[in-house]
Amino acid sequence: MDSDSREHLFERIEAARDDLVALTRDLVRVPTVNPPGDAYGPCAELIGERMRRRGFEISYIRAEGTPGDSDRYPRINVVARYETGRPGPCLHFNGHIDVVDVGEGWTVDPFAGEVRDGRLYGRGTADMKGGLAAAVVAVEQLLAAGVPLAGAIEISGTVDEESGGYGGVGYLAERGWFSPPRVDHVIIPEPLNVDRICIGHRGVWWAEVETHGRTAHGSMPFLGNCAVRHMGAVLERIENDLLPRLSARSTVMPVVPEGARSSTLNINAIHGGQGLDFSGLPSPMVPDRCRMVLDRRYLIEEDPAEVEAEIRALLDGLAETRPGFSYDLREVLAFAPTMTEPDAPVARAVAKGIETVLGRPATSVVSPGTYDQKHIVRAGKLKDCIAYGPGILDLAHQPDEYVVIDDMVASAKVMADAAITLLAPPA
Repeated sequence: MDSDSREHLFERIEAARDDLVALTRDLVRVPTVNPPGDAYGPCAELIGERMRRRGFEISYIRAEGTPGDSDRYPRINVVARYETGRPGPCLHFNGHIDVVDVGEGWTVDPFAGEVRDGRLYGRGTADMKGGLAAAVVAVEQLLAAGVPLAGAIEISGTVDEESGGYGGVGYLAERGWFSPPRVDHVIIPEPLNVDRICIGHRGVWWAEVETHGRTAHGSMPFLGNCAVRHMGAVLERIENDLLPRLSARSTVMPVVPEGARSSTLNINAIHGGQGLDFSGLPSPMVPDRCRMVLDRRYLIEEDPAEVEAEIRALLDGLAETRPGFSYDLREVLAFAPTMTEPDAPVARAVAKGIETVLGRPATSVVSPGTYDQKHIVRAGKLKDCIAYGPGILDLAHQPDEYVVIDDMVASAKVMADAAITLLAPPA
């Protein structure tokens, strides 16, 4: 493609700025909060009907039987496909439509899509409805400009990424929707900043630890066995033994931010004793169980089996030395680290687009947390997958989340340029 044609395409995308903002606002105004999985159907239809009007073939796929799926909260995904009429590869743009809960601390309506000072505010603007809208507009303008392309283009809006992706990309990947020869390249517009290409993510291992005890009257705790105190001993070993060892480990993976280049462990939740779903005063009871959820993020240099083994060793050590200590350990989810080669076709194409549009070299990074690339690599057996989008990573899940409108426009140009590179007809 010559420079004049490329510039004409970029001008078209620039002229579609208001449409890009309007689409993002429309997506934000559908409150697809997960959990529980609100409004997935209406959001999928918003995307699907728009792409149908552009000549795409539309498929709606419900992930029946996946976690959270029900008639009230159906896990509905949408995949739009456009065939160019020439044989060639397929480039797929995938965006998740679910967003996390709002939380406290907002100064704007999280579902209004307010525009102020060049920013579009709302839950999911950065993570990642702004990126999905940018991909849609990039593809629309690419096709409207009549750029010669070979193969096919797909755009999907998938669900449940924030809770593991099992009802979204995980379900689709297991059924061939993200595998060759149907799909050859994937770009996921996650919020990793407009000049960076995310080539992978750290590994994740979630587990639930439960300590056991025996009930007794709270005035006579010596007659019982306090599971909460046992969990306190677990926390003490984690704090003083395990966390220092994890922080000393480092990786060659270009993880951002810098603090995530070590192994990490977060206590996602902890609860012991009586439930919280009552009003009034609790009764005086020694708790006979206490549960804790661990969120362990690990590096490509670490053995996944050792990630669980070191937790089990810590617990076994307490069982040997602490009277009355017993536990259960249950894996909740596990995904290995993944990293696409920086010179893979899709990474090279996006890097070229960044340099063309922004006038500076792209930076390759790795995400501290997982995203749907894990399913595409594992179940789809497709390695040529990266994340690239306009959102600012640090704003994800924050109050007053926003996306910079100039960044959305720039990323749309980058994605259009990458599509030209990847779908160029044979000479």
